[in-house]
Amino acid sequence: MKQYTIVFAPEALAQLESLSDYIAQAASPEVALRYTDAIVTYCETLHTMPLRGTRRDDIRPGLRITNYRKRAVIAFSVAKSVVSILGVYYGGQDYESMLQLDEDEFS
Repeated sequence: MKQYTIVFAPEALAQLESLSDYIAQAASPEVALRYTDAIVTYCETLHTMPLRGTRRDDIRPGLRITNYRKRAVIAFSVAKSVVSILGVYYGGQDYESMLQLDEDEFS
């Protein structure tokens, strides 16, 4: 079975850190660490079956979306043998507008 490399975009890492800070304030640092680590672990499972989730070419070519525990949306793309985690959106954030590309970026 082909194995894919998982790469987190800087934006996704910043979003995870932000989410961790929010949960640490609302609950505790331990809960925050457990939850964000679980999201990272879930993302890493894409290394064997990366074509999960829903294609969202209407937002960005090659974009795929999956959910973690119905609370977090994970946006990613797959190219050759790399899965790029583009973003982790929590609690109803408008990921669609955040991920939209400008027309210039298609050229």
